[in-house]
Amino acid sequence: MPDSLAKNKIVVIDDDREMRDSLSHLLEAADWHVDLFSRAEAALEQLDVLQPHVVLSDVRMPGMDGMELLDHVTQPSSPPVVLITAHGDIPMAVEAIQKGAYGFIEKPFEPRRLLMVLKHAADQHRMSADTERLKARLARLSGLDRVLIGQSEVLTALREEILNLIDTNAPVMILGETGTGKELVAHALHDLSARANGPFKAVNCATIPPDHFETTMFGEINQQRGLLDQADGGTLFLDEIGTCPLQIQAKLLRMIETQEYTPVGSDRTIPVDIRILSASNEDLRTAVQENSFRADLLYRLNTLVVNLPTLRERKNDIVMLFSHFMEEYAQVYEVDAPELTTEDMSALMGHEWPGNVRELRHVAERRILSSRCGRGTVGEAIYPTQSIPQEVPDTLREAVAAFEREIIAKAIKNHEGRMDAVAKTLGIGRRTLNDKIVKLGLDKSAIL
Repeated sequence: MPDSLAKNKIVVIDDDREMRDSLSHLLEAADWHVDLFSRAEAALEQLDVLQPHVVLSDVRMPGMDGMELLDHVTQPSSPPVVLITAHGDIPMAVEAIQKGAYGFIEKPFEPRRLLMVLKHAADQHRMSADTERLKARLARLSGLDRVLIGQSEVLTALREEILNLIDTNAPVMILGETGTGKELVAHALHDLSARANGPFKAVNCATIPPDHFETTMFGEINQQRGLLDQADGGTLFLDEIGTCPLQIQAKLLRMIETQEYTPVGSDRTIPVDIRILSASNEDLRTAVQENSFRADLLYRLNTLVVNLPTLRERKNDIVMLFSHFMEEYAQVYEVDAPELTTEDMSALMGHEWPGNVRELRHVAERRILSSRCGRGTVGEAIYPTQSIPQEVPDTLREAVAAFEREIIAKAIKNHEGRMDAVAKTLGIGRRTLNDKIVKLGLDKSAIL
């Protein structure tokens, strides 16, 4: 379940068994999830797996004591540590706080005060973790925004579609060619949803060996955590879902329908709160006809479908996208982005872009790298190992005219024929705009 609804989790370390039992009863009665350890070394090894919101530790213990434990729990993401001791004094308390302890409590302690300190420590850790998740989420969303830059109708519709899908837990299948940004769209569906504070796990099914698929997905008792366990409370994105072995598909279908699963080697079902997103760049209906993919699983996975446009379907976004990517890489490589020439625009508009936005980004990087040496063109960046097709120079004028015609027509439509606004948007004078409309043979009334 999402973090905001989950129990507070605590690791208790004390070599006194009676004290451990007493603390366990107190904390469980206050609705905490408690993990008990008699040695600090053993607890330290399990912190990354257990991910507690706070650690409560005795100070004086065999082996590593509580003060030494503080030296090992120093990462920004580490849980706060509260120390308890029957041998406390002011210098020890000051040293503990200087080492990073959240609190220092002497035995015998007042139960309500201990619970209050622990709750405040857990709340602080949750807020800190939420802040880090927010930073990571914003970084991913900026990546999505870069992929979805554009003013084409198909991009506008896609952005609206994503917003319309964030309030549902229904499975979503994301379809599109390689390089169209399927994982980034999956990230957006997670990041903008109520599950944003939960985990997002993405896996390319094609990279999992068939004989390891079941343990990777469902986990194995006392051996490894599966993806379902890791994504509990959040979202699991299954890319290239068509490569999922047929014998596993029935179990995956049952998990989606019942929201529970059984790890390998276990006879006990485990409940899971998870949203499934999937993606494919192949037609799964054909796989169903060929009996390599279950029809009932397909019908569950594609409850909702998002179709990502190819770059060929949004040609009037190409120059804008390419300029954006060049500016990004210009900052990375500390050079000035070169101006695009008419030949560059012709090469961009004349290429088919089989690799879509991913290919466009790589071409922009190659263009920036060549500009560091004071040479290169966009055409050479598109075809780095071969000569530019001879038809590009021959159709330069036509390619540029087609590009200008499409951009101007789009602006006229967006501004409903208000020509002053059109000229301002395009960054040209009204007279220049009129000349281009006549030269390009544009019919304003037909556009509107």
